[in-house]
Amino acid sequence: MSDLQEPQIPNPEAPEEAAAAEMPPEKMRVSTSRIFPDWLAHSGHALAFSTYQAGKLFLLGVKPDGKLGITQRALQRVMGLAAEQGDGRDSIYAADLYQIWRFENLAEAADPDKGQDACYIPQMSWVTGDIDVHDMVVDDEGLLFVNTLFSCLARPSDHASFKPVWQPPFISKLAAEDRCHLNGLTLAEDGGKWVTAISEADAADGWRSHREAGGILMHADSNEILINDLCMPHSPRFHKGALYVLDSGKGDLLKIDPKSGDIEVVAFLPGYARGLAFIDNCAVIGLSLPRKDGNFGGLPLDEALARRKTEPRCGLAVSDKQTERRCDRHFRRHRGAGIIAITVSPVGRTGAVITIIAVAGRTG
Repeated sequence: MSDLQEPQIPNPEAPEEAAAAEMPPEKMRVSTSRIFPDWLAHSGHALAFSTYQAGKLFLLGVKPDGKLGITQRALQRVMGLAAEQGDGRDSIYAADLYQIWRFENLAEAADPDKGQDACYIPQMSWVTGDIDVHDMVVDDEGLLFVNTLFSCLARPSDHASFKPVWQPPFISKLAAEDRCHLNGLTLAEDGGKWVTAISEADAADGWRSHREAGGILMHADSNEILINDLCMPHSPRFHKGALYVLDSGKGDLLKIDPKSGDIEVVAFLPGYARGLAFIDNCAVIGLSLPRKDGNFGGLPLDEALARRKTEPRCGLAVSDKQTERRCDRHFRRHRGAGIIAITVSPVGRTGAVITIIAVAGRTG
């Protein structure tokens, strides 16, 4: 049995949630279960998450009075996120439609009277063009990101849109064609790189024909595919020696042995899951409402929700794996919005509000 417990999320049919869902797209309403702010404050961390359809970057913390503090900023089609601390850095990276931003913590700019203990300012950006950046990590060589449009891993470049450093061996050439929908990236404890992709297709938009059973989990350093029958996999993450992957098309959180490939389904997630992060012994998972189009409609997730007689949810689900019971769950609704990435702010937070200085021309 797994030590991660299946998250429970408030009923979306509750009156106040139904009212929130009916609000115009520019409006936002947040609800949480009762102990979520206490849990977040006790963790000493804050959360950042992105929703590309609404074009928002959210920072989630707890104010001195114990209430949830939320900062949001508009970044067009923001998706991939990463955090870095050490060597004088306290940074959050965020990839939007055309750029990758690095926000640096200027703590002296935070306003203690508002309960702020950090303030991230836009320090620099790399102009990448529209290359559909998904997961990002920081390794010994700097920022490494998934360039989904060109089906490769890449780094920022001083003279080009990006510097490709790896591509799957089944991709015959780099082309702006989103061939396999490479999306997930994580670093193992030994620095090894693991990736997820929707398929092994080598043609323009070829992944769309392999949504239900063509997804792969791959060790990028050896080019070995460990698993090749996942359903729209996303967000591989290592945590305390275990490898977790979101099998998004089925709504499952998987725990995978990186040596044997043995799979354990540890939780069903009532939504299209993208974005996974860990705080101590808690897993934080992003849930989105499945889009009813040719790419995301008709997946096994729809049948799984119907069997459980439940509706899909949009929010953050949190599971506690130390006490073997649910820790809490945070639920938010924004019509048409989907969570794409989650990152944990660098350690050492008091849990107070973190703010982010507006980007010129892109303020929320």
